[in-house]
Amino acid sequence: MRAKARRSASCPAPTSDYLPCCWQAGELIRERCGDTPADECEERVEAARVNYMNAGVAGRWTVPGTAIDDWKDCGYCRDCFNPSFGYRPANSAQYVLALTNFDDPADPRRFRFGFIASSDNHTARPGTGYKEYGRRMMTEAAGPRDETWARRMLPAPGDPDPESVPFDPSTLENAFLATDLERQASFFMTGGLVAVHSPGRDRGAIWDTLKRREVYGTSGERILLWFDLLNGSAGELPMGSEATLRETPRFRVRAAGSLKQLPGCPDHSLKALSPERLAYLCRGECYNPSDERHLITRIDVVRIRPQTRAGEPVGTLIEDPWRRFECRRDPAGCVVEFDDPDFTVNRRDVAYYVRAIQEPTLAVNAGGLRCEYDANGNCVKTNPCFGDYRTSYEDDCLSENEERAWSSPIYVNQAVERGG
Repeated sequence: MRAKARRSASCPAPTSDYLPCCWQAGELIRERCGDTPADECEERVEAARVNYMNAGVAGRWTVPGTAIDDWKDCGYCRDCFNPSFGYRPANSAQYVLALTNFDDPADPRRFRFGFIASSDNHTARPGTGYKEYGRRMMTEAAGPRDETWARRMLPAPGDPDPESVPFDPSTLENAFLATDLERQASFFMTGGLVAVHSPGRDRGAIWDTLKRREVYGTSGERILLWFDLLNGSAGELPMGSEATLRETPRFRVRAAGSLKQLPGCPDHSLKALSPERLAYLCRGECYNPSDERHLITRIDVVRIRPQTRAGEPVGTLIEDPWRRFECRRDPAGCVVEFDDPDFTVNRRDVAYYVRAIQEPTLAVNAGGLRCEYDANGNCVKTNPCFGDYRTSYEDDCLSENEERAWSSPIYVNQAVERGG
């Protein structure tokens, strides 16, 4: 039997909405135990989990002889919007906003940041989500053209082994080969956008807006969004602001859907660039808006109450959504107002932000691994959208998606009562 792997981290047990890949590595080894005594099998399972964690992004190679379906939907946040590849719990913006640093009890510190969603790729195409097409050109989805090239580019999967093996990514000549390229291709999307409420389009004006956090992110569509505190001490305050109140905070949200796109390119693009250049840049499909907007279907409000003592559990401090407002089917958009009477009762600082959700449309790779789930919500089979020869170059892997925009938070602090 191989030496027991050195423990350097802990692998969490799965939950209803997340299966850690390190855990799945152990379960794959458990399936290979056969008639092995139970104690020895458990040692192999634990070693597999540790080996996976020690290998980092190359964890898959610690269990030789596995196929993509063997890993199910591990590392995939089942209840997240367009979850990232290799998601790590406690790495979300919400979690960070709920944290407080108490190193100096007299001056606790917190993060106060704005939200953006700026994306680009290795072909220098910034956020191309204005049209959902061209998966193999407008996203990072790529791979070997046939099985022969696949064997040249990727480490050999090896034969099934009853035990996990350590894997050192530094031994590879090309570090990119350590990553799980097969599953990764299902997570490349056309990219998000950063939006700014700027008084001008020059660099200085945009930079100043970013610094004051009057910004928001979108999943790629050019959704319009405003989020304001109505009763700040000096009047209305926009997203990204910080305020101190003694009274109930009151808010207003305004949102309008993105403009529906027309095929091809507008006249000014056709006059400025040759057909060949347009084909090279965007396959002849430019941003080409019509006069009709998509509908905003609902507004979600997220409320986050930062820790007030060291070690306070974070789970109950994040309320997502705290409030939900259904919108009328109005092409002009959606406007809602709300307040938070709990603010004066709970007497603790709060961060609020909103999401504007757009009517469903098709989007590249919005289905992720496209799992088939059993009655208990477990992924039993994946249908990946490969970046290589196994998925047609012309297949954009379109799935229904609710595009959205996220406002920067508004930070509302409790007024400190001072004695006479």
